[in-house]
Amino acid sequence: MKLPTAFSNFSEWTDHLFTRFSARRGWLRPLQIDAYRSYGTATKFYIKGRLLADPGLVAASAEDSRWRNFRSMVRRFNSREVAAADLVAELPDGSQHLVTTDDEGYFTLVIEPRVLPAPVAYLWYPVPVRVARLPKFLKMPTEAIATDAAVLVPPASAEFGVISDLDDTVFETSATNIFKMLGRVLFSNAQSKQPFEGVAEFYRRLQRGRNGQPDNPFFFVSSSPWNLYDMLAEFLKLHDIPTGPLLLRDLSISRPKTTPPPGVTGSAAIHFAHKLHEIDDILTTYPTLPFILCGDSGQEDARIYREVVRRHPGRIKAIYIRDVQVPERAALVGPIIEELSAEQVPMLLVADYATAATHAAGLGLLV
Repeated sequence: MKLPTAFSNFSEWTDHLFTRFSARRGWLRPLQIDAYRSYGTATKFYIKGRLLADPGLVAASAEDSRWRNFRSMVRRFNSREVAAADLVAELPDGSQHLVTTDDEGYFTLVIEPRVLPAPVAYLWYPVPVRVARLPKFLKMPTEAIATDAAVLVPPASAEFGVISDLDDTVFETSATNIFKMLGRVLFSNAQSKQPFEGVAEFYRRLQRGRNGQPDNPFFFVSSSPWNLYDMLAEFLKLHDIPTGPLLLRDLSISRPKTTPPPGVTGSAAIHFAHKLHEIDDILTTYPTLPFILCGDSGQEDARIYREVVRRHPGRIKAIYIRDVQVPERAALVGPIIEELSAEQVPMLLVADYATAATHAAGLGLLV
């Protein structure tokens, strides 16, 4: 067994031990199901979530101190997840679908509905999920542990989909500088973060495309950990950025699901593999829907998107890469722009989103 795997296994074992100890001492907060926004079609739903103890977070404000933000972030990452619990998802057709949480409390379901539930919002369909059985060291509460998972189903009128990164694409993270990045992540909250100028308006225009209806689905694919899900979802809502599935990453140490290209190693390889795997799944789910890709020059987005074009020829209408103003990173994007131009796929390195919007309008993607 390799050292990273052994460390990951040990970390999970100690987490489970502390969760059991906390439960027996009566220290464990009430359990909750975090159901992450997901996506699907009229015939197939993908549902993902996690069962864990309430972390005890309080509502954030833009005036919160750095220390208060830091304490909230510690609570997010010091989660008490519940493994080996049985959950049931129920559909209007009467079918029940059982799933068991994994070692970190996550669960994933693929459901083929015979009847769609009534939408709770435009494009969004709810699937009730509840806990059916807990491990022996936990007692089932008298009140059900339940929630609704929200599944995005694009309409037939959708013109294209949009896949976007978050860090340094929608808001500043400074991922090219580890110390600045840690400071921005650990000491901020959804209220204090600010989106880049023009990004919300550009994304809303893309969502409405040429027909003026919010039909075009958005998917946010990021290497941020699932622990930040609530904060990222709140941020998008606060700034009226189109709602879409948030496809984040498990922090556990594991081998990449997709093999990165030569020369991409370490954390960059994990980032590359995670994003490419998620984007592959989205494009496979919607085989006739073209896509626009949005990212930044700070990490591997340009190279990831080049690989997406190779794997899914004819599916990508345009790629927009926000320039993070690091010359050596921008220099890596130039050759990829030329390469994709030969394949009739426009990739732009842009300093602002007004430039991206003008280009998209010129392609006939929006009005």
